[in-house]
Amino acid sequence: MTNEEMLREFSALPPEGQRIVTEIVSALRQRYVNKQPAGRPESVNLLAEPFIGMWKDREETADSTEWVRNLREQEWENSGIDHR
Repeated sequence: MTNEEMLREFSALPPEGQRIVTEIVSALRQRYVNKQPAGRPESVNLLAEPFIGMWKDREETADSTEWVRNLREQEWENSGIDHR
């Protein structure tokens, strides 16, 4: 049965029949929407993403540990937090 045929059949029903069909469709939609498996997310090739390696030529990040340490110290000094 095509969608058009279904719509014709539905429209031919009396109001009480249309209400019942609507309730059934609503119940079925809730039942099956809630039970659909989540599925696996699509895998992404991170190496192909434009942000990978965008800072590779920046001298200040050559030693990332030192760079982060300096950023934290600057932030702590500016906020008045004693981190020692």
